[in-house]
Amino acid sequence: MAEEDVKKEVVKKTKKTEEPEKEVKVKKETKPQAKKPTAKKTTTPKKATPKKTGVKKPEKPKAKAKPEKKEEKVEKPKKEDKPKKPEEEEKEEPEEEEEKYTVKQKPKLTKEQKERLRLRKQIKKRTPEFLREEWFRYKRIPHNWRRPDGITSKMRINLKYRPSKVRVGFRGPKETRGLHPSGFEEVTVNNVNDLEAIDPKIQAARIGSSVGTKKRIDIEKKAEELEVRILNM
Repeated sequence: MAEEDVKKEVVKKTKKTEEPEKEVKVKKETKPQAKKPTAKKTTTPKKATPKKTGVKKPEKPKAKAKPEKKEEKVEKPKKEDKPKKPEEEEKEEPEEEEEKYTVKQKPKLTKEQKERLRLRKQIKKRTPEFLREEWFRYKRIPHNWRRPDGITSKMRINLKYRPSKVRVGFRGPKETRGLHPSGFEEVTVNNVNDLEAIDPKIQAARIGSSVGTKKRIDIEKKAEELEVRILNM
């Protein structure tokens, strides 16, 4: 009986050792089987995705067709452009007439006088600006011309590198002396009656600085009637 009990114990131990080995084998066999289907699933959907995107591309032009309808809607409300009434057209015509430029009156000059005026312009370009002595040194000295008369004045002696003085050589031609750049002879006017003594072909009016606005308006109206040009307007 003792031998039988020993055999039973040996059989039990062997069973216990065999059972975990089976479980381990089952686990090892089950793991690779689970991995295989997962790898296949990941590969198949990736290939299918680009095909779907390529099929949907021709459907996009449907969205571009919408702005065409908007343009049609914009064209419809052009009912505001109504034909103008004849009364409105008549009001706009006098405005255009007021904007027209009227040429200023010019003097009647001979050929010699025109040439002299042209020479005077050339001489004026090359004449220097005559400034007072030591105008750059003191702020109290103005820029208007005064002849240098000091005993020790270097400008009076005409030494080098000194500003130029007023001399006869800078003078313009005699025929055009005292004339306006346009060629008119200036005549000061303070009243409406002074315009009657002016010759509109040669002379032009210059309103005095002390004349008020009320008299200036009257002088303008009278000058238009007599065709006299006013220089300071």
